[in-house]
Amino acid sequence: MKTSSLPSKARSSIARSLRYLLQLFVGLLLLSLTAAAFLWRYYHPSVQRTDGIVYGTRHGHDLTMDIIRPAKGANGLAVAFMVSGGWKSAPPGSTPVWMMAPLLRRGYTVFAISHLSQPESTVMEIIEDMQKGVRHVRHHAETYRIDPQRIGITGGSAGGHLSLMLATTGGPGNPGAQDPVDRASSAVQAVAIFYPVTDLLNLGDSTENPGDGGPPKSYVKAFGPQSTDPDQWAIIGRATSPIYHIHADMAPILIHHGDADTLTPLEQSQWFVDQAHAKGCDIKLTVVGGVGHGWPSMFLDLEDFGRWFDRHLVIGQPQGLSTHH
Repeated sequence: MKTSSLPSKARSSIARSLRYLLQLFVGLLLLSLTAAAFLWRYYHPSVQRTDGIVYGTRHGHDLTMDIIRPAKGANGLAVAFMVSGGWKSAPPGSTPVWMMAPLLRRGYTVFAISHLSQPESTVMEIIEDMQKGVRHVRHHAETYRIDPQRIGITGGSAGGHLSLMLATTGGPGNPGAQDPVDRASSAVQAVAIFYPVTDLLNLGDSTENPGDGGPPKSYVKAFGPQSTDPDQWAIIGRATSPIYHIHADMAPILIHHGDADTLTPLEQSQWFVDQAHAKGCDIKLTVVGGVGHGWPSMFLDLEDFGRWFDRHLVIGQPQGLSTHH
C-alpha cells in the first residue's frame, strides 16, 4: 500500500515516528562525539616533558629516563614507570602521554625509566639499573620538585616484575659510595602493576615453562650463560624472583591480572599475594575476567592505579623506607 493512500492520521503518525528516530539518531551521534571529544581531551593532558635524562651507563650505553610532568596542578609526588616488556626497553620519548594520563591528571610526575635490553644486559643487571633509576629520582628530588619520601612505581609484565623487585629488595644505598646517587634509597612507597612473573623457579602453567625447572624458554639468554647450569639457575632464579624476597615492610601493592593469561598465568600473582598476606602485607589482587597477557581497556585500569596511589601516597603515611635490603 502506498503511503499517499494512507489516511492522514496514519501519515502524520509515520512522519512523527521518522522525526523521532532522526532526532534520536542525531542525539546519539552528538552524545558519541561529545564523549569521544572528552576522552580525547582527557587522555591528552597538557604536560611538560624532558626526554633522555641520563641516569647511568651499562656496557657503554647510556641509561635514560623521560620525565613527564603535568603542565598545571603537579602534586609533588612521583610515579616511576618501568619501561620494559620481555625485559626489553624503549628509547627516549617512547612513552605516550595518553598511557599515563590518569596519573598525570591526578598531579603525579611520571619518570619513565628505560634500561638496556636483554640479552645485551642480563635481567640481574636490569634489576640493578632500575634500582639506580629510582635512586637517581630520589637524589634529585629537589630539582624534580617531588617528595623523596613518596615515590610510587608501575609497569606491566617484565615491568611488573621489575616493580616487584624494587618493592621487595629496594632499600638504603651505600653510604660510602663515591657516586652520591648510589647513597640514596631505592625503596618505593606504593606499587600498582599488571601481570608480573613472581617465581622464576616455578613457572607453573606458563607456555614459557621448559619442563625441566630451567629459565623461561624464550628468555634463557636474558639470564646469562650460567642460567643453563641447573645449580647456577637455582641461585639466579631465586635472586631474581620477587616471591623469595617478600617482607613485612613492603610498600602497599596492587596487581591487575587476567585470568586467561597463558604467558604469565594468574597463579603467579596468586602465589605472591598469598605469601604477602601471610606476612601481613597490604596487597590486593584484581582479577580481570576473560583476558590474557594484556587487554584493550588497560588504560582504564590506570584509573584504579591512580586511586591506589592517591590512597597510599597522597593520603596515607609514607611506607617502604625500611632498612630492608
